[in-house]
Amino acid sequence: MHVTPTRVSEERDWIAARADRVVPIINDVRDDLGEIFETDVDAVTTTQYRAAVDDVFADGDLAVNVAALVAILRDLDVEGDYPGFIVDELLGRELAGTIAGEQPLRTLGEATFHYADVHVHGDADENAGVDDCEAALAAGFQERLPGWKWTERESPFSVE
Repeated sequence: MHVTPTRVSEERDWIAARADRVVPIINDVRDDLGEIFETDVDAVTTTQYRAAVDDVFADGDLAVNVAALVAILRDLDVEGDYPGFIVDELLGRELAGTIAGEQPLRTLGEATFHYADVHVHGDADENAGVDDCEAALAAGFQERLPGWKWTERESPFSVE
């Protein structure tokens, strides 16, 4: 694979165009986790998602890594799928964490990827890595976007 600025731009466009598939996954995950943790979590809009995609790709160093991981997952297919289970999990987890950002959001993005991945199943005609890619995009961006009450408050652990 050869990654160029043009390829990075193409991957950004693909990610943004997946809003109709990724945003519902984000909102389903937020609903489920909100219920589990007994908190209300704001839903994400397509506009918020696309703005977050633009933010990620405005940072060239971050953009090239996200684009490469997405490109690999989009192309990944293993005959019979199951033997490829581990590699798409590794790549998906890394993509989710990379998008989510610094700690603790990175670890939450990685953990949320596994939750989302269990609930996301791609179309039969898609490569096996596409559904992992969509789960990773949902997990990473849902951490990056506002809506969780604990991320919108001052931490009680800050030391001045």
